[in-house]
Amino acid sequence: MLTNHRSSRYLVLAILLGLIGVGVGIVSGFLAGANPRLLVLAVVAAGTVYYFFAKFEQAVLGLLILRSSLDVFSAQQIPAVFAIGLNALTLLYVTVLLLTGRTVHTDRFWWFLASWVALQGIWVILLPLGALGLDGSYLPASLREWVRLFSWVMVYLLVMQLKDKLPPQKVISSLFLAILLPITIGLLQIYEANPRIVGTFGMANTFATFLLLFISLVLWKLNWTQKHWFWLILLGLLCFYLVSTQTLFSLLMIAVFVLVLITPRLNLAKLIGGMLLFGLVIALFASTEFGQERLVSITQTPLLNPDIDISRAILLSDGDFNSFNWRLSQWYSLLNAWKISPIFGYGLGLSIPVAGNELLPHNDYIRALVEGGIIGLVTFLAFFAAQFTYLLQLIQQTPCGSKQRNLCFILLAMLTSIPVGMITENIWSHTTFFFYWWTLIAVAGWNWNEKQIRENMPFK
Repeated sequence: MLTNHRSSRYLVLAILLGLIGVGVGIVSGFLAGANPRLLVLAVVAAGTVYYFFAKFEQAVLGLLILRSSLDVFSAQQIPAVFAIGLNALTLLYVTVLLLTGRTVHTDRFWWFLASWVALQGIWVILLPLGALGLDGSYLPASLREWVRLFSWVMVYLLVMQLKDKLPPQKVISSLFLAILLPITIGLLQIYEANPRIVGTFGMANTFATFLLLFISLVLWKLNWTQKHWFWLILLGLLCFYLVSTQTLFSLLMIAVFVLVLITPRLNLAKLIGGMLLFGLVIALFASTEFGQERLVSITQTPLLNPDIDISRAILLSDGDFNSFNWRLSQWYSLLNAWKISPIFGYGLGLSIPVAGNELLPHNDYIRALVEGGIIGLVTFLAFFAAQFTYLLQLIQQTPCGSKQRNLCFILLAMLTSIPVGMITENIWSHTTFFFYWWTLIAVAGWNWNEKQIRENMPFK
C-alpha cells in the first residue's frame, strides 16, 4: 500500500513536470520569435525554478539573504520583480506539495495573517465600485499595495516549509549574511562623507529599521553564544551605523526596545547595560553636527517650546525647514481630507494622492485612517494587537531560559517599539523590514527541540 501510494505521488509529480515542460517549450518558442532578451530571461527563470526545487533549503536561505540588497535597484523595479517571483515560487512549491500528498506547514498565526490580508482586499474591490473617496482610476496603485501585503503572507509560508528541514538557530544565523552588503555600501558612504547613511536602501529611515531589527538579533545571540567579543563588536558597529542614519525616530524606538527588554528581570547589571547601550547611541548621535541640528530643531516645535502652538507650527512649516512642524502640517491636511470619506477612507495605498504632494503621511495611524477610514484603522490596530497576543502566548508556552523564549521576548520588545516609531515615520512602507520580521515570526513558532527536529528530517 505504501509503495503504491508513493508511486502515485511520483506519477502525479512527473505529469505535472511534463506539463510544465511543454508549457516552457511553447513559451520559449514564442519568446525567441518576439524578443531574444525575453528568451534569456525565461531561461534564467527556468534555471531558478530548477535550483529552487533541487536545493530547496539553500535556495530559500539565499533568497532571504538576497532581499536586503535589492532596494538600491528600486528605480528598475527589481524589488517588485523579486516579490512577484517569490510569490510565484512559493505558490508553485506549495502546489507540488499538495499534489504529491506531502505536508504543507502552516501555523495559527499564518492563517490570521492570510485572513487579514484577504480582508484588506475589500478596499481593492470597493475602489472601482465608487464606494471610496477616490475613483477606479487609482486601482493599479491600490492593487500594487495589496500585492505587497500578500508577499508577506508568501514569505511567511515559504519559511514555514523549512520547518523540520533546518534547525531554527541555523535559519536565524544565516540571516546575518543579509547585513554584509548594506554595511559595506554604508562604509563607502561614510568614506564619501555623506551626511546620512542609507546602505543599500533608498532612504536612511528604512535602513534604520533594518539595523534595529538586526541589533535585536545580536542581543539575542549575546544571551547564549560563547563568542561574546565578536557579537559585542558587531553590536557596536550596527549602533554606529544606526546613528549614521541620523534618524530621530530610531532613538525613540531603541529607547522603548531597551526599556521593555530590561524591565521583566530588572537588576543592576541589566539596568547599567541598557543605559550604556542607549547612552552610546545618544552620544554618537549628538557628536555629529547634523545630529546636533536635529536635536536643536525639536526645541522649535510644540513639543518643547510652549510659545509655539500647533497652528503656529503649521504656519512656520512652509519656511523653517523643521521636519516635525512639516509633519504637523501634513497630518492636518490629511485629517481634513479624511473627514470627507471617514468610514472606508480613500483606498489601500492611496494616501499619497490624497496628500497631493507626492509624500507619505509620516504617521502610519493617519495613513491607516485616510486609506481605510475608521474601519481600516480598527483592523490596523487589531493586526498589531494580534501580534502582541501571539508572541505573549509563545513566551508562556516555551521553557523558561530557552533560546526560543528569549527570541520571542526580544521580538516582543521590538514589536513594542514599532508603534512608537509609527507616530512620526512611514514604517508600514518599510517592506524589507517586514520581510525579515515575518521570517522571524515564522521561525519563532517552530518546534525548537533540536533532537526531535533531527529525528524528523527526511534525509539525515
